[in-house]
Amino acid sequence: MGRSVNPKKSKRKNKKKEAASSSSIPSIPTRVWQPGVDKLEEGEELQCDASVYNSLHGFHVGWPCLSFDILGDKLGLNRTEFPHTLYMVAGTQAEKAQWNSVGLFKISNVSGKRRDVAPKMLVNGDDAMEDEDDEDEDSDEENEDEASTVPNIQVRRVAHHGCVNRIRAMPQNPHICVSWGDSGHVQVWDLSSHLNALAESETEGKDGTSPVLNQAPLVNFAGHKDEGYAIDWSPATAGRLLSGDCQSMIHLWEPASGSWTVDPIPFAGHSASVEDLQWSPAEDNVFASCSVDGTIAIWDVRVGKSPALVFKAHNTDVNVISWNRLASCMLASGSDDGTFSIRDLRLIKGGEAVVAHFEYHKHAITSIEWSAHESSTLAVSSDDNQLTIWDLSLEKDEEEEAEFKAQTKEQVNTPQDLPPQLLFVHQGQKDLKELHWHNQIPGMIISTAADGFNILMPYNIQNTLPDLAA
Repeated sequence: MGRSVNPKKSKRKNKKKEAASSSSIPSIPTRVWQPGVDKLEEGEELQCDASVYNSLHGFHVGWPCLSFDILGDKLGLNRTEFPHTLYMVAGTQAEKAQWNSVGLFKISNVSGKRRDVAPKMLVNGDDAMEDEDDEDEDSDEENEDEASTVPNIQVRRVAHHGCVNRIRAMPQNPHICVSWGDSGHVQVWDLSSHLNALAESETEGKDGTSPVLNQAPLVNFAGHKDEGYAIDWSPATAGRLLSGDCQSMIHLWEPASGSWTVDPIPFAGHSASVEDLQWSPAEDNVFASCSVDGTIAIWDVRVGKSPALVFKAHNTDVNVISWNRLASCMLASGSDDGTFSIRDLRLIKGGEAVVAHFEYHKHAITSIEWSAHESSTLAVSSDDNQLTIWDLSLEKDEEEEAEFKAQTKEQVNTPQDLPPQLLFVHQGQKDLKELHWHNQIPGMIISTAADGFNILMPYNIQNTLPDLAA
């Protein structure tokens, strides 16, 4: 797992599901830290165990960005060589409506060693500044040594009136992005000029110093009767789009002569807010939706405005869904009660579609996404401030666990109720909201929370990644 307890007396490493000990005081017993179960004693604190990451970086961008998307780029597929460069788009949740923006980010020099949080960037375009506490903790010599491995963050911002509930980039044309605003408007943006400016320069918008620019959206749709969160671009038809609102309505967008035509007659079938939408990865005209009413619906845009299939998915709100693009029969869903489930859609009509159900998380599931490189692997984030990674192909191996304990040369107080499919637990972010796997960098996940972004590459995800020396 990705965090360890260090009570200033002993260091406890959490790797995968068990703990290895490196204790300087033998009288302090080694134990596995269970998030949401164990409590910190006086004088104890959680500290990052860098050895369980191939890479870990954190950075702030001023106002929280609770939704973002990773942009496809032309830097190559299946990239494994550090340092990495990546692009993403994010929308802010500022204190005042007029302070919000859509930001396009270029993050380069992402190294393969864990570093501290980069200097904070301000959303208003002022000069970047470092936290005073960080300056006190690190010596000038340490800062100089690490300067070359801190990611280079560049950003271009476009003014957005109101908070951005969710933002997504078109897979076929990543410079085209759509935002769902708390004003009730869905807007489509052409960010090509900003993407080109970042791609051609190593200094453009560096450290958040660029101003917020005014730019009109390509489309400003006000046909929803309320704000919303659900939105998804079609992976098969460039420009095809779905948007769902808190009044349970879903609208279909079709590209038309450089713009979009939005069907004024919505898809209707849920009895409460539509929380998430996903197009099928295998059938061009089919999509899934989930709702506060506890159901998941499957729709076919060719056969009317009612769902082809509706089934009860959870006992509380269904917050998020993810359709497996490598195994299109598998659909994952996360609920407000902290549970998440995996269904085989081929078995829906038989009533035995749930192939896996987990009750590990203690609070609402906020994001769920299948890996782009491993069909059995998915990542989950929760309001319990944990990001977990799961491999459904794993089963409990008694011999392997006994061998691990023997290698540690001591008995570890191993929890017996952890699911064997749990690969990794990442902590350290407050109010986790959204995560995405990088489609072109195996094993890389980016997550956003109220206190900023993390870029992480766990050591036990994707064995094809380079073996980093200590």
